[in-house]
Amino acid sequence: MGVNSGVSTPRGPVATLRRIAFLLERGRQETYKVKAFRAAAASLLPLGDDEIAARVAAGTLTDLPGIGASTAKVVAQVVAGEVPDRLASLEEEYGGSLVSGGDGLRAALRGDLHSHSDWSDGGSPIEEMAFTAIELGHDYLVLTDHSPRLTVARGLSVERLQRQLAVVDAINEHLVSAGADGDGFTVLKGIEVDILDDGSLDQTEEMLGRLDVRVASVHSKLKMEPDEMTKRMVAAIENPFTNVLGHCTGRLITGNRGTRPGSRFDARKVFEAAAEHGVAIEINSRPERRDPPTELLEQARDIGCLFSIDSDAHAPGQLDFQVYGCERAEAAGIEAERIVNTWPRQRLLEWARR
Repeated sequence: MGVNSGVSTPRGPVATLRRIAFLLERGRQETYKVKAFRAAAASLLPLGDDEIAARVAAGTLTDLPGIGASTAKVVAQVVAGEVPDRLASLEEEYGGSLVSGGDGLRAALRGDLHSHSDWSDGGSPIEEMAFTAIELGHDYLVLTDHSPRLTVARGLSVERLQRQLAVVDAINEHLVSAGADGDGFTVLKGIEVDILDDGSLDQTEEMLGRLDVRVASVHSKLKMEPDEMTKRMVAAIENPFTNVLGHCTGRLITGNRGTRPGSRFDARKVFEAAAEHGVAIEINSRPERRDPPTELLEQARDIGCLFSIDSDAHAPGQLDFQVYGCERAEAAGIEAERIVNTWPRQRLLEWARR
């Protein structure tokens, strides 16, 4: 599919504001800064170029909701034909490569199977996640907001998930009407479904059956005894709806949420079950996770598992985190053919519906 490392330099005011927000997220800057630039872009979106230029000339940009002094300065510089100072500094700091390896695998990826929107604990609307995925060269993005039990993350009830699926249909119809053909970009319907204590999945079978891809993850009782955790994870893997085992240890190694050790389980039993049932082991690319740890990643490789390199993005700029997972997969010698999101969309869907 090719990768556009960080998205090409934009020219219009709205695209410039979105690019700045993207770079701030890519650099893991404070959320309030990102929201300021996204709000400014949303405020300008309905306006024509002439009206924006007239407001710049009249000094009335800040009369618009969501436009402050710093965002108005960016817009004024764009209108003047200049590269805004804020954009230039962010491009220099965050616009380059995030890693030193993994370029070959990143270029082979066709999509991302794990992402969140503001329907659960993400920070942006589905359409903003989709537009950024398109700009990054994806063919598809699987939307995987949380399931009901994870109330702290505003997990989706059956009713909310039903409404979300209708929104995804509308977004995809808009993409088609905007010129995408049958092979164009698609938002795929998914979920990050909690693996409950007994290994069952935290959503009804009816709703799971309506989805394209399902990522199953443990989010609770991470300190469960190893034997019980092993049974729990194997039961989830054996569930025919499970496609991907998300961040298998649940560890955190850095970041503003602090650190925590990973769950303990019989990795051989878990990975052998995954290989037997065709469930992909997620290589979670978030820098604070790096899950699974290298030893377990190599064990899953040797057992013959499939993999999925996912961003677990909670904001558009974090979709670029996939490069971290690609670097790790390349270092572990995992072939692209074993990574399910290098597959064309139809092959991916056939695998997920097996």
